[in-house]
Amino acid sequence: MTLSPSPVDAPPAAADILARARALAPHLRERAAEIENARRLPDDIVDMLRGTGVYRMGFNRDWGGPELSSTEQVEVIEALAYGDASAAWCAEIGSHTGLFATYLDRSVAREMFTDLDTITTGALFPVGRADRVPGGYRLSGRWTFGSGITHCDWVISGAFIYRDGEPEPSPDGDPHDSRLFMVPASDVTVIDQWHTTGMLGTGSCDYTITDVFVPEERSLSFDTVRDPSGPHTQPEAFMRYMPGIPLGVARAALDHVRELVTGRERGGVRWADNTKVQVTIAECEADLAATRHGVFGALRRLSEVLEAGGTLDDLTRDERAALPLSRLHSFRVARSIVNRLYDLVQTAAIHRSSPLDRWLRDTTTMCQHVFAQDRILQSAGAHLLGGTPEFRLCLGLVK
Repeated sequence: MTLSPSPVDAPPAAADILARARALAPHLRERAAEIENARRLPDDIVDMLRGTGVYRMGFNRDWGGPELSSTEQVEVIEALAYGDASAAWCAEIGSHTGLFATYLDRSVAREMFTDLDTITTGALFPVGRADRVPGGYRLSGRWTFGSGITHCDWVISGAFIYRDGEPEPSPDGDPHDSRLFMVPASDVTVIDQWHTTGMLGTGSCDYTITDVFVPEERSLSFDTVRDPSGPHTQPEAFMRYMPGIPLGVARAALDHVRELVTGRERGGVRWADNTKVQVTIAECEADLAATRHGVFGALRRLSEVLEAGGTLDDLTRDERAALPLSRLHSFRVARSIVNRLYDLVQTAAIHRSSPLDRWLRDTTTMCQHVFAQDRILQSAGAHLLGGTPEFRLCLGLVK
């Protein structure tokens, strides 16, 4: 199966990218076991994802990109996750190139991203070390969870800044400043230790960078927008599209079990007429519908504010907190739905040949991500109450 990339001079519309993602999903489902066994995305799958336009969907129209809205990007990721969670995860992470471009000078970004289907991945938390040198920094460190690191073009990594061997304070008073640094994938060493419960196909390996020179202009901070021409220049934008993955997996699991139930009998009684089956399916459908509504409702309200020229600061406390809370809820509800469906079909679910086995492991693993942790609840709750959020960035707070 091949999907040709759209030409740069004719960016696909949102509907085209979504249609391509939906068309690719059955093929991803067929190859899900292969993806998992490889513990990374095969090269031809990466090419197919490029062909959908998913990696360019964050580039704005000034770049010649399709400039998909936040809700449209979630729908694309959701469609891919319906086929395979790992492929969708890598696609979501890799599609942030257009977002990162807005935090770089336009001329620098144009030089770096000559192809709108460029894939960027990495780890944003500042765990590396960046020593100031003339013209830029010398970057070193080891980072974890480099999803898609085996097939990317650029790697973005967070690091603390040092000057003359000493921690450099930030202009706003932080005792140790940090920034994000972008290096070509060729400057990165991948450490193949990705053996996990689920999400195996993401290839989220550790990686190291050793004494690599990074020009000043290839560093960035989410509190400084260089190119504000697009709609996604708020500091939490890279988090918005992740709910598409659990939503897509939950939908796939429900459709699978509904089809399975339709053709089964037990003791001469159709499963479809079994009260427990009926109630479980109905409860799961209700939970998914409510959760999806929460995600898209929060994003639509945000879009209304941004399209009117506002920022995250123009949201009410409730509206702002709804963004990280809806993300977290999508992960936890998807895991709950898959668990209930797994229990419902009993021994038919325990074999590795069953997609429920993979969905169980995938949703369990993805719920270990920071976006699904109590740290998010604390931060949203603190914001609602006027307290101090532990993870400010999930609310788009950078100062």
